[in-house]
Amino acid sequence: MSFFGPGHGACPGCGLTIATRNVLEALEGKCFVSNSTGCLEIVSSQYERSAWGVPYIHSLFENAAAVAAGIELALKALKRTDEGKVVVFAGDGATADIGIGPLSGMLDRNHDVIYICLDNEAYQNTGNQQSGLTPTGSNTTTMPAGELMPGKTGRKKDMISIAVGHGIPYVATATVAFYADLRRKVKKAAEIEGAKYIQIHTPCVTGWGIDGKQTLESARLAFETALYPIIEYENGELTKVRKIKDRKPVEEYLRIQRRFRHLFKHPKGQEIIRILQKIADDNAAKFNLDV
Repeated sequence: MSFFGPGHGACPGCGLTIATRNVLEALEGKCFVSNSTGCLEIVSSQYERSAWGVPYIHSLFENAAAVAAGIELALKALKRTDEGKVVVFAGDGATADIGIGPLSGMLDRNHDVIYICLDNEAYQNTGNQQSGLTPTGSNTTTMPAGELMPGKTGRKKDMISIAVGHGIPYVATATVAFYADLRRKVKKAAEIEGAKYIQIHTPCVTGWGIDGKQTLESARLAFETALYPIIEYENGELTKVRKIKDRKPVEEYLRIQRRFRHLFKHPKGQEIIRILQKIADDNAAKFNLDV
């Protein structure tokens, strides 16, 4: 049986659908899904073309975590918790911006929910507007690269530290570049009672300006440059770190994406590249990423 398959309208190489399929297969389809408004919802739940082979509800943009909390409490009241885990699929905007209040409440109350943030680093469904998880220097429609501005000027929001700060039992990052690691973390989260937060790096073909064949390469380079550390926390303690062999300069990651190409000719481009390299270097030092 396909838990997520034919019927979706995503772009070839879409990181969201790769991540979603792996999460559902790791759970063997034993789950109840709350999905916020966004790309995944649009491409997977068109009228008469649903791609979902599991119980699924489309929530509003901001309240997927609250809906999931309600499902979890209902299953407990009905004594049906053995039927599957409650899972949220939400994009970075629905997680770090619009939905951060309900998410914080869900984490604070420690509901037994696996929250999956599908991090493609912008509001991609509506045309690549910047979100709180958009990285520095990225060209978006709401902060476009122009004569004066080199794209987004602020830093990417640290949702991992925010989740850890809630005192929940499990927090992790993952990427579509490493399927086995992603699935292991989802299975582990399913065995832990309480709130779990997993942030998965999911490249966007159109928003990032890459070919569908470059999805996994882009995701892998984000890790190999240390711009996207792959880490794991249990009860507030850092327990696992995926090490990097021969860490690459950030330019290798930036050059293959249209959203960053202006940095190589913009007057402020080299300054932004240095900032991104420092972010990567700081990540490597903080998490001891280099082999």
